[in-house]
Amino acid sequence: MYRKSTLANGVRVITEAMPHVRSASLGIWADVGSAAERPQQRGISHLVEHMLFKGTERRSAREIAETMDAVGGNLNAFTDKEATCYYAKVIDHHVPLAVDVLADMFLHSTFASAELAKEQKVVLEEIRMYDDSPDEMIHDLFTRTMWRGSNLGEPTIGYAETVSALTSDDLRRHLRARYAPNTVVFAAAGNVEHDAIVALVESAFAGYAGHGEVPVPERPQLTPARLVKTKDTEQAYVVLGCEGLSVRDDRRFALSVLDTIIGGGMSSRLFQEVREKRGLAYSVYSFQQGYREAGLFGVSAGTSPGSVQECVDVVVEELARMAESGPAEAEINLAKEHIKGSLTLSLEASSSRMIRLGRSEFNLARQVSIEEIEQQVDAVDFDAVIGLARELFSPERLGLCVLGPLDEAAVRWQRDAA
Repeated sequence: MYRKSTLANGVRVITEAMPHVRSASLGIWADVGSAAERPQQRGISHLVEHMLFKGTERRSAREIAETMDAVGGNLNAFTDKEATCYYAKVIDHHVPLAVDVLADMFLHSTFASAELAKEQKVVLEEIRMYDDSPDEMIHDLFTRTMWRGSNLGEPTIGYAETVSALTSDDLRRHLRARYAPNTVVFAAAGNVEHDAIVALVESAFAGYAGHGEVPVPERPQLTPARLVKTKDTEQAYVVLGCEGLSVRDDRRFALSVLDTIIGGGMSSRLFQEVREKRGLAYSVYSFQQGYREAGLFGVSAGTSPGSVQECVDVVVEELARMAESGPAEAEINLAKEHIKGSLTLSLEASSSRMIRLGRSEFNLARQVSIEEIEQQVDAVDFDAVIGLARELFSPERLGLCVLGPLDEAAVRWQRDAA
């Protein structure tokens, strides 16, 4: 199902055929994200992503949009902490057009100063939007608290002052340093034929040369602490967590089982204890943030300001109970089936498979089949889960962030008396 070719200039082309669908999802991946940025240029990778939509030597920003809209396609991009992806989803017979548009944006954007000035305003509005979204803001606060002083801990979107100071020349230098054949992957999934995709990419990237700096994955020091940030909101937002695992750690499958049991669904311990039994929150779940050499694990909940302490206490108790006694066999079996079922459902979309192709190439340098994942999940046992819980959930490794209409004195934390 997976095929990979490397062009003469070094660009990697990876495809996954899904002959039963009519769609095709295509993505150009660059091996650079916000974790590779200097402090004075926070947000430059994200701003470059925005600017690639603002006009090329052949197309204006409007023409880029109209070209894809005219065929019912979807054109978008995202920047995360370790990679950037520009992607399109189209009906299969429009694949040549999508490749042409993506390559044109990627290789021939002009970074016009007038367009940059407008797009900087757009990004500043995006920053303000996040500041007005407490459920997003709390996760940024948690990451910055747990990885204080690291690049991985800083927000991908950057800060108003750093984004505003960037120039067109800054963006071009960033592009030359980081975007090159050795750091670029072209991924395609859906009703595609590998050799045809290779031919299209080879033609579109003819003349593309150079060598880009490959980022060194960061392994930040854990800095767990308590942070309570006062904000005028109706609810209080709570994230409590600890160190997790990197996406390259073989124990990640055991962590997925543990994550599912703790807060991965309606039958999870936290959903049942926090929401169903006590009525403390509408939304409560656990999550993982996995990167190439580091990871975080956390629990997120939104509750009334007066219920924050009880909510925190319940979460801490549940983590301690898991570390002490471990899961029941029935919980492990249910979690395994949940993970496998969710994986299968998520991969029905060609876009999900394309994203998986790019991430796997950068993170693991290979593709992992669904069958291999299922085998690894099935191999997780009680000892693996409780061993991980005891390692991760030790009290001294837990951090807490609260955002809402309350001050620090309103939240008692287990280490305050120590």
